[in-house]
Amino acid sequence: MGDNTGSICHHTFLLQDTTMIRDQETLNGLLDTVARFVRERLIPNEELVSETDEIPEDIVTDMKNMGLFGLTIPEQFGGLELTMEEEVLTVFELCRASPVFRSLLGTTVGIGSQGILFDGTPEQQEKYLPRLATGELIASFALTEPEAGSDAASLRTTAVLDGDHYVVNGTKRFITNAPQAGIFTLMARTNPDIKGAGGISAFIVDANTPGISFGKRDKKMGQQGAHTCDVIFENCRVPAANLIGNKEGQGFKTAMKVLDKGRIHIAAVCVAAAERMLADALAYAMQRKQFGQRIADFQLVQAMLADCKTEIYAARSMVLDAARRRDDKLPVSTEASCAKLFASEMCGRVADRAVQIFGGAGYMSEYGIERFYRDVRLFRIYEGTTQIQQIVIARNMIREAE
Repeated sequence: MGDNTGSICHHTFLLQDTTMIRDQETLNGLLDTVARFVRERLIPNEELVSETDEIPEDIVTDMKNMGLFGLTIPEQFGGLELTMEEEVLTVFELCRASPVFRSLLGTTVGIGSQGILFDGTPEQQEKYLPRLATGELIASFALTEPEAGSDAASLRTTAVLDGDHYVVNGTKRFITNAPQAGIFTLMARTNPDIKGAGGISAFIVDANTPGISFGKRDKKMGQQGAHTCDVIFENCRVPAANLIGNKEGQGFKTAMKVLDKGRIHIAAVCVAAAERMLADALAYAMQRKQFGQRIADFQLVQAMLADCKTEIYAARSMVLDAARRRDDKLPVSTEASCAKLFASEMCGRVADRAVQIFGGAGYMSEYGIERFYRDVRLFRIYEGTTQIQQIVIARNMIREAE
């Protein structure tokens, strides 16, 4: 692994030998470096990020230097090429800090790079993956629209071939990292005669392309510092060479290929956030006194702590099992949805109990737990709502039984 002792005073956390991983010593070096970065750089800046709605630029630079934007990109393109299990273990460490920090790299690590990796042409991979791996380019996934969210197949944004360009028109909504994006992985309808998913294609769109404009930043319930906004395409001319895979009608399939991976990833985020909230609640319960004793010694508080620990353990086990199955090239659609559903719902319950353990202090911003309570509410919505996961799981069960 080389030297993992980044200089704190210079804010450097460099992973010197990033040949990943598949050996325990190298993996441990990565995890130790990320854990120290979280402890010494991210957690101390959580309140600042929440108040200013911005991640400090020096922290972003550290994240780039550590290779965090290239976690899932192959070594040949400058990434770390983590296995799914290694990615999950890294997320367990990284997301003990506010989920805002992960959100900045999440769209690049996920659909931004993986769609190009899975289905892009060699030319597209060579052009974009190295710049995504370094964080020079931040990718943003432009799927959701004012009238299309969970029902992604109903999207209305159009891409009409005109010579050697596609002319794109439409509006995308709640697009994560859109204000920072260098490129968009855009889903648009290339065949209006096919009303469902089959008429959708995926494009790589440079954020500076004429015809792209942005709505104002959304004001959100939580996750201040992670930015979303509308992205409007008006007669935006995208080179035909930027059609992912040079094939029309494959966009939805590309998105689905990445989705199982993304759901396991988000489930890992939920586990890490829940572990952080439980650790904070336990520490508070052990020092807060009522009726002459620590509240941690009251059985009703102990019951809440025990329920949190049990559910976190169950979710962590599910996430690791699903990750290993994916690494073993086994189908994981059902397992990924199970893990995402359970972990995100679990995380919400842990957040609620943690606020309850803090009592009145839990409602006050200075303790930080109310921020987590708001931040984690999103996990049950994106990467497919809980209800969508239920449908996926049940449909897969029925299909297998027929």
